[in-house]
Amino acid sequence: MAVGLRRNALWDLPVRLVHWSFVALIPALWWTAEYGKIDLHKKCGLIMLGLVVFRILWGFIGSDSARFGNFFRSPAVVVTYLRGLRNGSYVPSAGHNPLGGWSVIAMLGLLVAQVAIGLFTQDVDGIESGPLNYLVSYDTAEALREFHELGFYLILLFVVIHIAAIVYYTVVKKDRIVPPMITGSRDFPDDMAAPRMAPFWRAIPLILFAIALALWIGKGAPTSLAQLNADPAPSAEDYM
Repeated sequence: MAVGLRRNALWDLPVRLVHWSFVALIPALWWTAEYGKIDLHKKCGLIMLGLVVFRILWGFIGSDSARFGNFFRSPAVVVTYLRGLRNGSYVPSAGHNPLGGWSVIAMLGLLVAQVAIGLFTQDVDGIESGPLNYLVSYDTAEALREFHELGFYLILLFVVIHIAAIVYYTVVKKDRIVPPMITGSRDFPDDMAAPRMAPFWRAIPLILFAIALALWIGKGAPTSLAQLNADPAPSAEDYM
C-alpha cells in the first residue's frame, strides 16, 4: 500500500528568522570589516550576538526541529545515514538529518567563538575595538584579531559546504530543502511523525533577554547604573 503525504509544520518562525538573519549578517560583517566600516561592523556584531544567544536558548525550549537534543546522533548513526545516501535508501528527515544536526552545532560553535573574540579584539591600527577590549591587554587584543580573521575563514568554509549540501540534496536527491525554510512547512509521509511546534509566545522572553544582553555588552558590560548611563566602554588605550 502506497504511503500518502501530508503537509505539516517543520521550521518555526524564530528558527527561520534567525537562519535568514545569519544569511544576511555574515556577508554584511565581511563587507563592513573589509571596507573599514568598523562602527557598523560592531553594530552588526552585536546583532549577531543577540541572534546567537537566542538561538542557543531556543535550542533547549523551542520546537522539536530546533532542539539540540535532536541534533546529537552517534557516529554509528551518522555512518549509517551516509551509507544510505550512497546506496539509494535515503529518506527525508523530519528536521535536520544526522549529519546536518552536527553541522548546525559546529556552525553555532564557530559563531559563538567569532562573536566572543570580536568583543575583545581591535582593528589593525589599534584605534577601533570591541566593547570589552578594555578588559585585555594590547598584545592580547592583537592576537585575538588574528584569531578573529581565521574564524571568518572557517565560517566561510562551512558556508561553502552548506551551499554544496543544498545543491546536492536538491539536484541529486530531489529533496527541495530550501522552500521549507521559507514557508516553515513541508510534505511528510503519513507514517512519519511531524515535529511538535513550540508556541511563539515562548520565544518572547528569550528575545527580550538576548536584546538586553547585547545592549549591555555593547555598553561595555557596565556593573552599575551610573556606568550604564555613561559613554560607551573605554578603549584599551585609556588603560595604558
